[in-house]
Amino acid sequence: MEIKQIEGFLERFENYLRIEKNKSQGTIKNYILRLKKFFKWLKDNHFQNLDEEVIFNFRAYLDKKQISVKTQSYYLISLRSFLKFLKKKGFEVLDPEKIELPKIPEREINILSDEELEKLLNAPQGESLKSLRDKAILETLFSTGMRISELCSLNRDIDIEKGEIKIRGKGGKIRIVFLSPIAKAFLKKYLEKRKDQNPALFVSLSKNKKFQRITSRGVQKLIKYYAKKAGILKKVTPHTLRHQFATDLLLAGADLRAIQMLLGHKNIQTTQVYTHLTNKELKEIHQAFHGRRRSKNKK
Repeated sequence: MEIKQIEGFLERFENYLRIEKNKSQGTIKNYILRLKKFFKWLKDNHFQNLDEEVIFNFRAYLDKKQISVKTQSYYLISLRSFLKFLKKKGFEVLDPEKIELPKIPEREINILSDEELEKLLNAPQGESLKSLRDKAILETLFSTGMRISELCSLNRDIDIEKGEIKIRGKGGKIRIVFLSPIAKAFLKKYLEKRKDQNPALFVSLSKNKKFQRITSRGVQKLIKYYAKKAGILKKVTPHTLRHQFATDLLLAGADLRAIQMLLGHKNIQTTQVYTHLTNKELKEIHQAFHGRRRSKNKK
């Protein structure tokens, strides 16, 4: 099957991802964008057919452009998914299993110290609508561990008193997350201050007073601002608070499976990345117990 023919099925693949696979709009957009870039590269280099050699050349191109190994992997995952779709529809294309994914180095997660976390959460000060909104956002992210996209999609009709929020996460899967007493308190204060009728829980506070649902970019800028205000030198993002949530539960002795469910991870392996963050406790155990028998023998 020639490349020109394969490219012609992109629109059908997009519909397949949305209707049959129930992928999120963000995931679909990224898949199609990567595939379009891949096909543009194929055209620019006058390739007619898709084989393993072509895939290797594409990897070499990405590497030369200093594209990270993780991003390279995303391109290949999108391509493999597209080829699996074509094979499922009965077309003869390159076997998706022949596209090997690069080995990605183990992800290192930077977390905040307890002191830094408190400084960040307490950075919004005052009783203005903006301060209350920002405080509510920070506390909600830390209390629930939800993704930034999930936070932005929340509506204000949640039952704050009950302290439970039903989240529709990746793949349309539903899970329940929970609000801490402090998150509940600031959400109430923030909503009491709101005088608009916008259904969104968190809105952007523009100067023209026309409230709109807050965007992921807006939350990212907000957290970056307060991290700088709190004097934190580390890179802090909305996902940092998701990491803090998981780490906090793990260090307190929570079961890894429970953390997996609260985070909405499909696989337990994804959640296991947090286990290495407990090395501090392991070090304390080592210091407390290792070599005690030797010390006694010396006496």
